[in-house]
Amino acid sequence: MKIQRFATLPVILAVAVTSLALAGCNTTAGLGRDVAAGANAVTDTAQDNKTY
Repeated sequence: MKIQRFATLPVILAVAVTSLALAGCNTTAGLGRDVAAGANAVTDTAQDNKTY
């Protein structure tokens, strides 16, 4: 019985790590879109307030 328990532990860990990695990718992608939107807003404001 111990062999089965130790054999499933790596599978459980692999699933957990993969799940966290995929969640991290989605979070990073969302953060990238937020930063890009902020940069676009700053650029648009700078263009609108240009006096030369």
